[in-house]
Amino acid sequence: MSNTNKKNLLRLKRKKRIRKKLSGTGERPRLSLFRSARHIYAQVINDETGVTLASVNSYKKGSNARANKDLCTELGKQLAEACKSKNIEKVVFDKNGYAFHGRVEAFASGAREGGLQF
Repeated sequence: MSNTNKKNLLRLKRKKRIRKKLSGTGERPRLSLFRSARHIYAQVINDETGVTLASVNSYKKGSNARANKDLCTELGKQLAEACKSKNIEKVVFDKNGYAFHGRVEAFASGAREGGLQF
């Protein structure tokens, strides 16, 4: 087993353990974050109805730009604006088993600066 597969397997185990305890509701939906090697994707989900309320991502077709910390902070602010337009102020942050540093932390700080509470 390669080191990358092993790391991803451990992350998935952490994700599963966390998701047992974490759930989004209508008044406090779940902010789920996915971080790939190149991009970052986030969505706000109401788990009771299974509906995605808002989403943002760093992927732009035809561009090879990587999602750095500055871009992640901007994406967090964009998601906060999208949530404000739908009257969502409080969310539950689901970092999907990733460590809270680097791009994940930058995204979270951007969302907080934009007005989301978690």
